[in-house]
Amino acid sequence: MKPICFLLVLASFVPFAQATTTWDGRHSTDKIEVTVVYFVPSDRQPLPDWRDRVDYYCRRIELFHQREFGSQSLMKTIALAEPFFSEHTTEQLRAGDANSIFFQTLREADRRLEFAKDESKAFRILLVLSDINWRPLDDFYRLHPKQDGTLEFEGNLNQGQHFPGAASGGARATYLANRGVGWGLVSGDGWRVPYRGCDCVIYHEGCGHTVGLPHPEPGNGSVMSLGQYNGWLSESWLDKDQKSRMQWHPEPIAATPQLELFTRFRALPDPMVPAPDQDVNLRLDWPDGVHVDSLRVRLQTAINGAWIERPQQWADDAPKLASLGRFDRPTPVSYRVDATLAGGERVELWGYFQVRNDPAHNPQPIALSQDLVVPVGKATAPPSRSTVLRSTQPGNVFDLLDRLDPIQCWQVGQWTHQDGKLESSKAYGVRIELPYTPPEEYRMTLIVEPLDPPTGLILGQRSGDRRFLTLLGFGKQENTMSAIENVAGRNVGNETTWTGAVLQQGRLSQIIVTVRKNGVRVQIDGGQIIDWQGKRDDLSLDDYWSTPDRSKLFLGAYDCRYRFHRLDVEPL
Repeated sequence: MKPICFLLVLASFVPFAQATTTWDGRHSTDKIEVTVVYFVPSDRQPLPDWRDRVDYYCRRIELFHQREFGSQSLMKTIALAEPFFSEHTTEQLRAGDANSIFFQTLREADRRLEFAKDESKAFRILLVLSDINWRPLDDFYRLHPKQDGTLEFEGNLNQGQHFPGAASGGARATYLANRGVGWGLVSGDGWRVPYRGCDCVIYHEGCGHTVGLPHPEPGNGSVMSLGQYNGWLSESWLDKDQKSRMQWHPEPIAATPQLELFTRFRALPDPMVPAPDQDVNLRLDWPDGVHVDSLRVRLQTAINGAWIERPQQWADDAPKLASLGRFDRPTPVSYRVDATLAGGERVELWGYFQVRNDPAHNPQPIALSQDLVVPVGKATAPPSRSTVLRSTQPGNVFDLLDRLDPIQCWQVGQWTHQDGKLESSKAYGVRIELPYTPPEEYRMTLIVEPLDPPTGLILGQRSGDRRFLTLLGFGKQENTMSAIENVAGRNVGNETTWTGAVLQQGRLSQIIVTVRKNGVRVQIDGGQIIDWQGKRDDLSLDDYWSTPDRSKLFLGAYDCRYRFHRLDVEPL
């Protein structure tokens, strides 16, 4: 009898003999397969970088699940290769409350994908990342339009940090026990803009409620409770009591360098709420004793805009700070950090903050997004660019690429305009006159990509009745110079000259030129390289770069092809 008793007792303590299950114990979750869908209403356009965002969140939730369950529950994400375009418009999807948009969205995706129709040994989850919220919300500026036409801040702002949680969001999930699948919806506020904690929302809805997990009582900082309001997913956890209910058993999980890097790495803005023209850094937290092999930092000041790279330098094994430069105006900022350690471990983290003149007042959009120009409760077609420009507050922003027709513009060399981008040919002295006469004071913003080794980018300006140009990146390597031409009759080498490479082949850079009555300021990728103060009468333009209409702005290039992704002018 004793051997039999011994065997029975031994069997009762073999944790790996039983698979993890859903909360009710009905379905095995030793393998979980999450189908991730980027859901776009029929009247919307996908984000240009949607795949980067989706893939980022997929990697985050996979690593978190691995850290929490080890080998007892293996989760795999499968992101659809293309955006899923709805059969319905934004207005049609928003007919009703947040619950209504959840069921309409998930039913459509489930039906058209024929989700979980075939046999599988994995527990399957349909996770929809929607491009919209259940009511209008500009999730980049975090503004909701009121009935009277004013814009009010709507979001979760705690001690300067932004977390997901706008009332217009409406993330939802359900566990369909009879079918043995889960449905999850993360609305635009929960993922499109990378607030700290968005990855918590995606796991909470997409991998927690979808297997039946409830909110723990009392509340805590775990991912199924208040984790999204406290930090990134890597800073959160799953309650052991909840995991035990799912038949998980504590076991030693190897503390690999990769999982430790995922858990320990953070990148927080410093200061948390910067002011315009203030140096902004990311304060980096690393595991002890790491050696950082590479660090890539990018930022974005528009949800549809280009990511601007900020090159980094550091002397120690692991940099404590990463520079984001300065911002010339109040604006939201998204950032992303990619790092590789000497051992090959990699980490990626996205975040968000707002540059504000006053910490109590949020930035206002330069151009109104679709959610802000659509009257609440009324159907309308997506706004054209001209509609957006007329709606801009406080002043108009003129999209010159939208207005440009190279065939009708005076030019030297060959200029092409395709897919909303302008491209110059590779020759000496090519230039094109722009169809715009600026006011006395204005700000020009460009996103520019050199297609060859940069040797000279020309931005033709006007201050009052005086024409001049900004020359960027003239020369090679350490002898590269930038300057205003001409100042008191002098070109490169005058008091405005800045030495050092500012542009890089194949890399997008943001350039901002601000022209005032008594000065000109030039910023590249958040860093200021020129700040000239003086009389406009000292400015002049060489005949070599002249164009027929002396009132117009122009662009030029010197033996380098440049691609212009954005060209805006804002009267000040």
